[in-house]
Amino acid sequence: MRIPELLEALRAEYGDLQWWPAETAFEVMVGAVLTQNTSWTNVEKALANLRGIDALSPEGLMALSREELAEHIRPSGYFNVKADRLRHLLAFLEASGGIEGLAALDTDALRAALLGVKGVGPETADDIVLYAFERPVFVVDAYTRRLFERLDLPQARAPYDALREHVEVALGPDVAALNDLHALIVEHGKERCRPRPRCDACPVRRHCTHAEA
Repeated sequence: MRIPELLEALRAEYGDLQWWPAETAFEVMVGAVLTQNTSWTNVEKALANLRGIDALSPEGLMALSREELAEHIRPSGYFNVKADRLRHLLAFLEASGGIEGLAALDTDALRAALLGVKGVGPETADDIVLYAFERPVFVVDAYTRRLFERLDLPQARAPYDALREHVEVALGPDVAALNDLHALIVEHGKERCRPRPRCDACPVRRHCTHAEA
């Protein structure tokens, strides 16, 4: 199965998911940190807490002490660690000239700059590059690995950047397609391609090496 075929099969099954669920680029950046090692449901609770005190902005977060920030993002888990990571991201954002300053960078420079922020790894950086700045990168996550391995797709077990680049070559510099594929894989991973898969009515079952009989 080729990657464009996978995208079309998942689109036909799940439709347009309108991902990432955020109103601003800054919200995407915050959400990308908060979603580390937790579910989006927990992230939504933390974001709601920040909205509730009108703090979901660079100025709003900067006005909070580390302890206050940690308490408000508690639902996302690892809240002390994530509070520190958000503060590192805020400092980076300020030093870079804000969203506008980052938007002026080309994609490779933007990604490299984000990877230099303490607590921002490849997946978090690519979440931000793709969803906040609408650049043509692919986000590799655990759902991607699981699905690609079960479909026996090339590069499924390769290092992060090798798999990312493989998908980017397959789809070309199409931001909407890269966005959709990641969002659809996440949805498919939650709905059907779980650690214990629900193979009934799976849209890619006939291509899967692990499908239940």
